[in-house]
Amino acid sequence: MDKLIITPKTKIFDLLEAYPQLEDVLIAVAPPFKKLKNPVLRKTITKITTLSQASVIGGIKVEELINKLRAEVGQTATDSIETEDSNYTTEKPDWFDESNISESIDIREMLNAGEQPVHEVLALLKKLDSGKILKVIAPFIPAPLIDKSLSLNYEHWLNKKGDEEFLVYFKA
Repeated sequence: MDKLIITPKTKIFDLLEAYPQLEDVLIAVAPPFKKLKNPVLRKTITKITTLSQASVIGGIKVEELINKLRAEVGQTATDSIETEDSNYTTEKPDWFDESNISESIDIREMLNAGEQPVHEVLALLKKLDSGKILKVIAPFIPAPLIDKSLSLNYEHWLNKKGDEEFLVYFKA
C-alpha cells in the first residue's frame, strides 16, 4: 500500500495513522503539540486540523514543518509549498471595542475534555447581534475555528496573551 504523501492539507489524524512515529517529531517541533498525548483530543482535534493549520498553532513555517516530517519518513523535501494563505488578523482592528463584547467562551476546558468547540462557538456567533463581539479564550491558535469563521465572513482579531492563552474576538 502506498504511504500517505505529506502536504499542508494532510490532516494530523491521517498523518499519525500512517506514521505514528511522527508524534514525537511534531511535539519536538512545536511544544503545543504535546496535547496530542491526550487520547481524547487526538481523536477529535486531529481529524479536522491540517498541517497548514498546525503550523500556525505551532508557530512554525509550514514549509519547515512539512519538510521536517517528510525527511523523517524518507520523502523528498519540497522547495515551495502551496498553502492557503492564513490571513489571521493580529493587529487590533478599528471595530474592536471592549464594550461590544456580548458573549465569552473559554474553550480550554472543552478541548481538555476532548470536545470539539467549533460547533458551539459557531452557534454563539450566529446568535450575535450585528456589531457585537464574541470573545473566545483558547490554549493555542484555534486555526480550524478561525478558518471556518473566515469562510462565513466573520471578522476576527487574534490576540496572543501568553504561550497557552490566545484570545480571539469575532465580530458579527
